[in-house]
Amino acid sequence: MSMSTSGGQGASLSPAFLRAGSSSFAEFLAEHDPSLLPAGRSLPAGITVEAPHGTTIVALTFDGGVIMAGDRRATMGNIIAQRDIEKVFPADESSCVGIAGTAGLAVELVKLFQVELEHYEKIEGAQLSLDGKANRLAALLRNNLGMAMQGLAVVPLFAGFDHDSESGRIFSYDVTGGRYEEHRHHGVGSGSLFARGSLKKLWREGLGTADAITVAVEALYDAADDDSATGGPDLARGILPVVVVVDADGYRRVEEAELDPLVRAVVAARQSRPDGPRANVTA
Repeated sequence: MSMSTSGGQGASLSPAFLRAGSSSFAEFLAEHDPSLLPAGRSLPAGITVEAPHGTTIVALTFDGGVIMAGDRRATMGNIIAQRDIEKVFPADESSCVGIAGTAGLAVELVKLFQVELEHYEKIEGAQLSLDGKANRLAALLRNNLGMAMQGLAVVPLFAGFDHDSESGRIFSYDVTGGRYEEHRHHGVGSGSLFARGSLKKLWREGLGTADAITVAVEALYDAADDDSATGGPDLARGILPVVVVVDADGYRRVEEAELDPLVRAVVAARQSRPDGPRANVTA
C-alpha cells in the first residue's frame, strides 16, 4: 500500500483508498496495483517453471452439509516436494475451497478469495450467496488465464452450505474460469479419476457425518493406490488427510482425535481387502 506524507503531518492513505468503488477487492487491486494480484507477475515468453503441484481433492454431500478432503502430498516432476502440504482452506464461515495445480499460486489465489469475500461483506453489509461466491472465484480464475497458459494452472474445488436450500453444494472449475455445479460428489487433481470412481461406488443418500468422512478417506486411498502424485495416509509420520465439514453450524476442520480412528479403520480394512470395500448392490 502506497502512503504519502504532507507537511510533516504524518502518513495518509493514497486517494485510491478513499474513492467509492466496487465491492470487489480484486477489482480494486487491479486498478490500484495489479502487481499484487497472483496473475500480476507474468513470465518471459518461452519460459516454463518447475514448481510444486498439489494433487487430489474430493468433496461429497451428506445428510446436513458437505465434506471436502485433500491428500497431503505435493510433487515437483517425479519428486515428492512436500509430504504434509495443506490443500483445503476455509473460504468464509460457511464455505471451503480446495486446491489442485501450482501450489504457491493456488495458495495466493485462495488468500485473495478469502479477502474478496470478507471485503464484499464489509462494503455491502451482507454475505454473498453461495452462487455469488462461486462466481467470484470463477472471475479470479479468469484473471489467471495468462499464467495457466504458461503452465502455472490452478484448478480449485469450491463447496459450501447453502442456507436457502439448507444443503451442501459443490462447484468445480476449469482453467478458463468456467464454473460447473456438481451433484453428490466430485474430485479434482491428478488422482481424481480414481477418487471419483471410488465415490461413485461408495456414496449413498442419507450418509451421516462419520460415514461421509470414511467415504472421502476411502476415495483418497484409492487415488493414492493408482496415482503416484497422491499421498495416502502416512501413519508412521502421523500425516493424515485434511478433512473439513461445512454444515448449518459453519465450517470446521475435523480434528485429529476424530479423524485418526476413522483413517486407521480404513487402513486396517485394506490389509485384508487391498482393493477396498465392495459397493452395496441391490437387486
